[in-house]
Amino acid sequence: MKHLILYLVFGGLLFLGCKEKTKAKPTSDATPQLETDESLVSEIKKDAEVKITPIEHATAVLEWGNIVIYIDPVGGAQAFEGKKAPDLILITDIHGDHFNLETLEALNTDKAKIIAPQAVANKIPEEFTPQIDVLSNGESKERYGITVEAIPMYNLRKEALKFHEKGRGNGYVLNIDDQRIYFSGDTEDIPEMKSLENIDKAFICMNLPYTMTEESAAKAVLEFKPKEVYPYHYRGNPDVSDVKKFKKLVNAGNSDIEVIQLDWYPSEDY
Repeated sequence: MKHLILYLVFGGLLFLGCKEKTKAKPTSDATPQLETDESLVSEIKKDAEVKITPIEHATAVLEWGNIVIYIDPVGGAQAFEGKKAPDLILITDIHGDHFNLETLEALNTDKAKIIAPQAVANKIPEEFTPQIDVLSNGESKERYGITVEAIPMYNLRKEALKFHEKGRGNGYVLNIDDQRIYFSGDTEDIPEMKSLENIDKAFICMNLPYTMTEESAAKAVLEFKPKEVYPYHYRGNPDVSDVKKFKKLVNAGNSDIEVIQLDWYPSEDY
């Protein structure tokens, strides 16, 4: 009987010990949680201005209240000196002027969510996996009170099909408060661009041989009629697109569309 009692007591203690061990999971085993921080959004005033800072070519920083968005971050950490760490990073394509792994690894991305197409996600190391939202053309995701829509971007001209195939990359529409902001990525004047609606600010590429001419870009803009259009990504190889010509074409077709020129190539005299 004594042996039986001792056995039951010992078994009970062993059971409790195992139970306690199951509760106490090591912190290192936990998957990092990078969910939307609602407190950041709640602090933003209604109709807060979206500040847009061009970095270079296709790279930009957007600030909405205390939320910071990096578009196609390349150029190393030095390109973002003096800028706040990103909460949201959008990457459009695999090409080096849109995606640069060394830059991504050099930046402080501890709190950032990364939205990218699958082709880009495939090139990012596993350590970033908890931060990545993969979006395919036509899909959307809400982060930090911002709904991001993935818009197709691809080439139409036969001689340019090798550069950007349909379905690989994303343009993006950011729905921020009551504003819709479009970044075209690398594309031509595709039907999906022309059918966009209610765009407040449109960032439109135009560089040969990779994307489209000034005429094609203006034609697309006149179709979907954004309130403001920003020519960007206009350096080609070897030529640089004529953004003044683009502005004339747009305003000749619709004087209500404001064409705004930002300095996308600060280190070069264009």
